[in-house]
Order: sequence, then structure tokens, then C-alpha cells
Amino acid sequence: MLCREIVQVIEASYPAGAALDFDNVGLLVGRMEKEVRKVYIALDATDRIIEEALREGADMLITHHPLIFSPLKKVTDDDHVGRRVMKLIRGDISCYAMHTNYDVLGMAALSERVLGITDAEVLDVTMVKDGKEEGIGRVGNLQEPMTLGECCVYVKHRLNLGSIKVFGDMDRKVSRLAVSPGSGKSAVAPAIAGGADVLVTGDIGHHDGLDAVEQGLSVIDAGHYGTEYIFIGDMKRFFEEKMPGIEAVAAPVLHPFQVV
Repeated sequence: MLCREIVQVIEASYPAGAALDFDNVGLLVGRMEKEVRKVYIALDATDRIIEEALREGADMLITHHPLIFSPLKKVTDDDHVGRRVMKLIRGDISCYAMHTNYDVLGMAALSERVLGITDAEVLDVTMVKDGKEEGIGRVGNLQEPMTLGECCVYVKHRLNLGSIKVFGDMDRKVSRLAVSPGSGKSAVAPAIAGGADVLVTGDIGHHDGLDAVEQGLSVIDAGHYGTEYIFIGDMKRFFEEKMPGIEAVAAPVLHPFQVV
């Protein structure tokens, strides 16, 4: 398939128009007319990921986070983004990003299923598609009430994580859970408005966590990568179902930091 044909299939399910205004999604590097036989799927277009895509002989790199986010005034080897762009062009790898369009139309429902919440609603509505509200995150009910400490164990198991950070009383009973994968500072207010007892998200700072607890919301910070790496396996399944003629290779799950 040509790169543009793959883009058409992806955007039939995750249209670029669903992305938030600040975002930069779509084909960011490469040729729309390139013949694609193998894609490599990852969360970020890091140096390591690009090298792995080259070693795999991939024709196209699919990422969640955009390689190019802020405007570029030049493409040189003086900075890491320019070097990555040049490496992709030299390797003739097209690089496609599906960020908040996937968050709205894919990640939210996926995280709902992974965490097993029921009677879920959209946490932060950003659009209406086919008469249905869509947006960032979900809020719903746990299958049974539990303590915050038990909920931490539950979330670690569901997301297969080695560690998490928690704000709140570990003995407090929780029954309603909100989830906002990625960076979740802005999800605190919608989670409180949605009646959540606990929010699962990432990138929560000291003051954000303290302020949330004082407003009655416990927070489980499972990490930006820890809440979003599920994109990789989901998109591999997407290619296997929608484009079985394309070989889809998933980047190995490798958390970007360690707790020691």
C-alpha cells in the first residue's frame, strides 16, 4: 500500500479533525507516495526508536506523540529534532503521528476497558461525532468499592506497572474512578465535577496532587508512558484487522525511567 492509502485508512477511524487545536498530527516526515510494506509502532520517535525502525526495515513509523510539535525554523544536525528528521529522510521512512485525535477516539475508550470501569462517561467532552459525545478520558464505576491502597494494586496490575505515585489517604474507600492517560493536570477539575473519588493519570506535580486531595480527589500518578503505552498494542491490532497485508511491528514496552 502507498503511505497515503494507509493514512486514509487510519483517518477513517481517527480523523485529524478530532485533534485538539494545539496539536500537530498527520504525516510529519516523508513521502505520501512511498510504498509501505512494514510499519513500526511506538509511543515516541526517539533516537532509539528510529534506529530500531531502520534495523527492522520499516517503511513507516507510526507514533502517538508528534516528532515535530513546536514550529521548526531550520532542519540541521544542531538539535535532536532536526537530527531525527534527517535520519528518517535518509532512511526513507515516513513518520506519522496520531496524538489527541487518537486520545479522543481511541485512548479514552481503551483505557476504560483496560481499567475495567463500568457505566463510563466521557471525562472532558471535546467533540460530538455521529451524535455521540467524545473527548479526553473517562469516568465511571469500579466493579466494587475498595480502599485507595487496594485501588493502587488494582491499577498496577491492570497497567502492568512496577511502581506508581499516590496522593491521598490509602485507607479511604473509592468506588468512582476517572482516567486521563498522559499528562493529567487539566483532568483534575473534570474528575471532581464527574464525582470521581480517584483519578488515574500521569505527570502530576506536588502542588497539583495536594490541591486535588484537599478537594476530595485522590490521585494515582501511573506515569505518562505508563498510562499511554497501551497505544502500541492497540495500533498493532488495528493494522492486523484493517490492513492485514502490512507487517506491523510493535516497539517493546520500555519505560523511560527507573525508580531506585
